[in-house]
Amino acid sequence: MSLEMDHDCPECSNDTFWRTASTTLHLGEKTKWVCTDCDYGLVRIDGIDSSEHVGF
Repeated sequence: MSLEMDHDCPECSNDTFWRTASTTLHLGEKTKWVCTDCDYGLVRIDGIDSSEHVGF
């Protein structure tokens, strides 16, 4: 897996994130990412990330 990811940051106009941690869970691989400009962090588990808002 790459150490860099292109993803739109919801806090600033940057689109580059760095991987800071990774582990394997029963749900899939969990990775933590941080924006290179504003330090906004997000978590991805098996391709689904915490910056995606799901309506209930």
